[in-house]
Amino acid sequence: MSSAIPNDESASDSELAAAVLAGDRSAIGRAITLVESTKPKHRQRSASLLELLLPHTGDAERIGITGVPGVGKSTFIETLGIRLTAAGSRVAVVAVDPSSSRSGGSILADKTRMTKLSADDRAFIRPAPAAGTLGGVARSTRESMLVLEAAGYDVIIVETVGVGQSETLVHSLVDIFLVLMLAGAGDEMQGIKKGVLELADLVAVNKADGDNSQRAELAAADYRRALHLLAPQSPNWSTPVVTCSALTGEGLDEIWALVQKHRRALEETGERHERRRDQQLDWMRRMVRERLLDQASGDAEFAARNAELEAAVAAGELSPNVAVDRLLDG
Repeated sequence: MSSAIPNDESASDSELAAAVLAGDRSAIGRAITLVESTKPKHRQRSASLLELLLPHTGDAERIGITGVPGVGKSTFIETLGIRLTAAGSRVAVVAVDPSSSRSGGSILADKTRMTKLSADDRAFIRPAPAAGTLGGVARSTRESMLVLEAAGYDVIIVETVGVGQSETLVHSLVDIFLVLMLAGAGDEMQGIKKGVLELADLVAVNKADGDNSQRAELAAADYRRALHLLAPQSPNWSTPVVTCSALTGEGLDEIWALVQKHRRALEETGERHERRRDQQLDWMRRMVRERLLDQASGDAEFAARNAELEAAVAAGELSPNVAVDRLLDG
């Protein structure tokens, strides 16, 4: 669609919201840029914009996808996304990537990794540069998802690069968390973090094609055994382990069927609503902590006292606990 609003900042919040609701791709991009910004004037505008958009959110299926680099996440997401758009869905992909320490921009160039999906009129791909704190990434990613839901995208895929703490972050944003695994030589569990499996609602061993098919099946059996040793995160769902090939599309229909089955199971028991409620409350509490820290750090007297106490801690003159007490108790 062509842009229905000016290409500068003269459009009002209501005009921008109306254009987003109409599915204007330019407006969607501008709205996401606005909610990602940390500038105070943009933060105020984004709050107003989100208030207008919020009544139009909440129905999309939010899917988190993680896996180690090389597992085939981009190919998997593109193949799944194309199938979903062909079936009538509108698909948005938000890729939480590491950032260049110099530019702060996304370095994984998602649109070049998903060329077919990025050219699909029913899809929207947006890198979410992870510059700054994980809390900042969570805020901008959550709010980007709301913009995309309001714009009519009914499947929101959040991709994590699969390193660091990004898996926990993405898990806190979505309805279902899919972990992609690989079959390899030796111990299938080597290098797999227990914490990632504990977060999984669905595990898929990718690249189960050609000569690798049998190894993938053996790996899937290993992961099933491993999951039996972990406490399930939901009383209403046992994490399935399946094999698939993003290259050939084999197994992707089964995975999508499991995503829908998971939604039904959690909706019928009320757990889906509870998860979203808890995510919203967690989001608010994190933001309160961040804002309070920002406000305190901006106070000259507090900043000076903090620097003095940090120096004492660094010199071994105070324990961190005592320093914090002195800082906050005045």
